[in-house]
Amino acid sequence: MKNKIYSNVTMEKTLVLLPHSDNRAVVEKMLQQKQTPVLPEILFITSYPPRECGIATYSYDLMNATRKKFGHSFSLQVAALEVPGEQYIYKDVVKYHLQTAVAEQYEDLAKQLNDDDNLQLVFLQHEFGLYGGEYGEYLLRFLSLLQKPVITTFHTVLPEPGSRRKSIVQSVIDHSSAVVVMTNHSAAILVNDYDAKKDKITVIPHGTHLVSPPQAGEEKMKRKFGNRFVLSTFGLLGAGKSIETALDAMPAIIQQFPNVLYLIIGKTHPGITKNDGEQYREMLHQKVIDLQLENHVQFINKYLSLEELLGYLQRTDIYLFTSKDPHQAVSGTFAYAMSCGCPIISTPIPHAVELLDGAGLIFDFKNETQLAAATLKLLADPLLLQQMKLNALHRISPTAWQNAAIAHVELMQKNIPGESTSLRYSMPEISLAHIKRLTTPMGMLQFSAIAVPDIASGYTVDDNARALIAAVKHYALTGDRASRQLAEVYLNFLLYCQQQPGNFINYVDEDGQFFEKNNDENLEDSNGRAIWALGEMIAAENLFSDQIINKARFAIERSFSYIKKMHSPRAIAFSIKGLYHYNSVYHDEAVKQLITSLADNLVSKYRGVSDTGWLWFEEYLTYANSVLPEAMLYAYLSTGSLLYKNIAASTFNFLLKVIFESGKIKVVSNQGWHIKGEAANVYGEQPIDVAYTILALGLFYDVFKEQRFLTKMGIAFSWFLGNNHLHQVIYNPCTGGCYDGLEEHHINLNQGAESTVSYLMARLTAEKYLETKNQPTSTMPPVIKATNFALALTES
Repeated sequence: MKNKIYSNVTMEKTLVLLPHSDNRAVVEKMLQQKQTPVLPEILFITSYPPRECGIATYSYDLMNATRKKFGHSFSLQVAALEVPGEQYIYKDVVKYHLQTAVAEQYEDLAKQLNDDDNLQLVFLQHEFGLYGGEYGEYLLRFLSLLQKPVITTFHTVLPEPGSRRKSIVQSVIDHSSAVVVMTNHSAAILVNDYDAKKDKITVIPHGTHLVSPPQAGEEKMKRKFGNRFVLSTFGLLGAGKSIETALDAMPAIIQQFPNVLYLIIGKTHPGITKNDGEQYREMLHQKVIDLQLENHVQFINKYLSLEELLGYLQRTDIYLFTSKDPHQAVSGTFAYAMSCGCPIISTPIPHAVELLDGAGLIFDFKNETQLAAATLKLLADPLLLQQMKLNALHRISPTAWQNAAIAHVELMQKNIPGESTSLRYSMPEISLAHIKRLTTPMGMLQFSAIAVPDIASGYTVDDNARALIAAVKHYALTGDRASRQLAEVYLNFLLYCQQQPGNFINYVDEDGQFFEKNNDENLEDSNGRAIWALGEMIAAENLFSDQIINKARFAIERSFSYIKKMHSPRAIAFSIKGLYHYNSVYHDEAVKQLITSLADNLVSKYRGVSDTGWLWFEEYLTYANSVLPEAMLYAYLSTGSLLYKNIAASTFNFLLKVIFESGKIKVVSNQGWHIKGEAANVYGEQPIDVAYTILALGLFYDVFKEQRFLTKMGIAFSWFLGNNHLHQVIYNPCTGGCYDGLEEHHINLNQGAESTVSYLMARLTAEKYLETKNQPTSTMPPVIKATNFALALTES
């Protein structure tokens, strides 16, 4: 009797959209009618947890990352691959079950998928042992009947195949719209040995997990292992891992470093246990005894949770990869170790050869002498070991599961017939984790090495001013007392840096002393940022005590005489923003006149430079460009001058045409400014410019009520989430930090104050405008008297 394939579909219940006008009205109508939007479906054919299998873990991680990034764009389901004698309890995501040893089920599954009108595409995970028949030939019947587009991921690509294996692989490729492999080496084998077409192959590296900074999870492991040098290997055990090679190397290592501990982490592979029991593990245990390694080797014989595993890897000093299979294309264990900053000593599998440049060392298969020598080299050179840790993080970062999800979804879009699915990036949760990490009782530190704060970099008014603005906005949104406390820290830092004439000193070292370079730089922009921050805090007067607000008020009023002397366009713009917020509370006519004077300065600059093709204040676009038209709009809101409003609109529209193109934002490069009449540099983008653009878009939407500003805000924010030329995340949701820059071929992984605070300001603005649950309201920010404002709108 034929086994039955059954379905247990669960429909997604929530939908959060960025402001795509074509989708929003439909979704809102459905929500009003209490209908659940039906999302297009993507099906993964794969082994799946709780089945203990590397491909099951791979598929779970990929689907989880895709759902978190794009879960409001489509529904992900699974057809779980099963073998006789094994039963699993799955989550609702498993819609179909396929007994891979039963040939008839392949045909039944194809028919069910063909009948599902909502199914858009199938992702097929391929490994020869997963499917029934010779070399998994049962799969071919399924593929020949399936009428849905298929993308096949080859987890193993063997060179020099026999005629039967080659024929089967070629047939799988022919029935696939696209194929995915994880290394360039595997792609070359498909082309050279299987005659596959290059344009059908996409290389997407094995995904890895973003992890928290080491100090966040190491304390327990430090207590457990003390000051020992920790070597480790993890994964489902089997003879192919050649753990005995590492054990044979241990005596030579221990002779020079007697405090070394080698962790062998993981259960025996279930398939091996079923056929051979624990023979391999028992052999390893006996070798440990024979070599008298009992005090230097520890077996952790269980299937670890991800959190436990990452904890062990973060405590690991060197990861040993000893596989003896030269045809093993990739290793998830290898990739996970690199994601935790582990230097790797590995046999020369293709994955290692492609990734380990500067992040580890290679030794020959089953050569314990080379393995021992490589380990001793790293243990004897702490500086080299540390550099390899950093190199490992930089090398592996592009393969984060979030980036793998982006790559898979883009490939999916190319292979779904008809119109592409409208992608909607999900909003990450708002986090203060890295903000808190960067903050000391003195203030916010300037730089980080990856996500570890660099105390030696000291502090700046620039960073603490921006941090004060973000903390105030966060407190206003959430009521989180932590952000109120942070705001007071940053305010006190600004007060500490303010000098008797009212100006601010920017650079402060870790001991609270002012750097000499304060004397060598023009600090106008830093002062403008401080004034902006003080104004923002004053505008939030209802959130803080009178004592705190009075401190901010005294500081900003003390700076008025300094503001009048400013020449820098951005310093002027920052100051206008601060004075606007100040005057939203105190309505001081003298401050209104000061705003007018500053705005007139910008008008003069605009008139002196602009022409029909260059509507700007300077003969170049540099950094923080959006703040200039934004300041002009704030000047309009303060004074009612239509001249300011018109210049704000014309200059902002000019800027938006420069930095938005083809559904992406590409802000002005810090590698060389965009000079009037010259081609723009296109690489070297910084989060602060994207964030400032988002802030300006919010204000322009408030004033002009044009949907295009919210649409561009959604596009701009998606830059942080992977909608950029590298298709990689800029914001790290695990650390709560934001990477420092997007370069031509890589991302600067350091997560300093400027980038992290800039992201937070952008995220808080997005929360106000972009989430469906927080529709933009018709209320304006505090502005000029209502009667005058209404008149200004009529006249415009």
